Amino acid sequence: MTTTITREVTGGGNTPAHNRLRSDGTSLRVGVSILWLSVIVLLPLAAIAWQSIGGGWRAFELAVTSNAALESFRVTLTISAGVTVLNMFFGLLIAWVLVRDDFPGKRIVDAIIDLPFALPTIVASLVLLALYGKNSPVGLHLQHTGWGVGVALAFVTLPFVVRAVQPVLLEIDHETEEAAASLGANNATIFTTVVLPSLTPVLLTGAGLTFSRAIGEFGSVVLIGGAVPGKTEVSSQWIRTLIENDDRVGAAAISIVLLLISFVVLFVLRTVGSRAAKREELSA
Repeated sequence: MTTTITREVTGGGNTPAHNRLRSDGTSLRVGVSILWLSVIVLLPLAAIAWQSIGGGWRAFELAVTSNAALESFRVTLTISAGVTVLNMFFGLLIAWVLVRDDFPGKRIVDAIIDLPFALPTIVASLVLLALYGKNSPVGLHLQHTGWGVGVALAFVTLPFVVRAVQPVLLEIDHETEEAAASLGANNATIFTTVVLPSLTPVLLTGAGLTFSRAIGEFGSVVLIGGAVPGKTEVSSQWIRTLIENDDRVGAAAISIVLLLISFVVLFVLRTVGSRAAKREELSA
């Protein structure tokens, strides 16, 4: 009797009042989240989409199929894809070292990983220009080359893979690896059959974020790349050129293409990652 009265007074259990409060709280949270997402993301995207077709579909088609636009897409996508593959490998390696190995200065290295997030991208371009420009102190002259653009993009996107892989790598059960080793499996076999399947979903997520950031990057490639048409001019720099020439419709059209490419890549990689995670759960 006392327990029943206490529950009624405090609202405990699954009483109608309690369920109604939970439902109201959920509705409020969902509403606020959608409102904020709309203001920060959806409305700007809708505005740029509307602007991109402001001159009609023919103007949109001409903007995205011009020689300059196609060349900028080729340069952007080629270098971004290469940087993504590179960062998948080295990002995984760095995450492994930070989680599995102990060495002096480990905390400092871990903090340095986030430096590209904190450093203004134009500063990164200045640093890279000083290091790999015409007066390079290390003898590498990458200014106005595709390699220079690649180095700049690799610098600003490195944290994505590392920070995606690290927490999952920390949670992987070492007993499974030890069991595989006791059965005679070597390190390569243990990594490919035990560790890598668990890391595949987050590795693909990190790759998607890396690629999406790379195709939209501007500040870090401005000085080191030099915007040489057909060689180092990425799409973001072509967009700036269109804006400077007062072709806002064309600039918006190029932006929409980049957004669509980014969305498709993220969607595909996350779908593949989700399926890989489900297979890993079923086989566990």
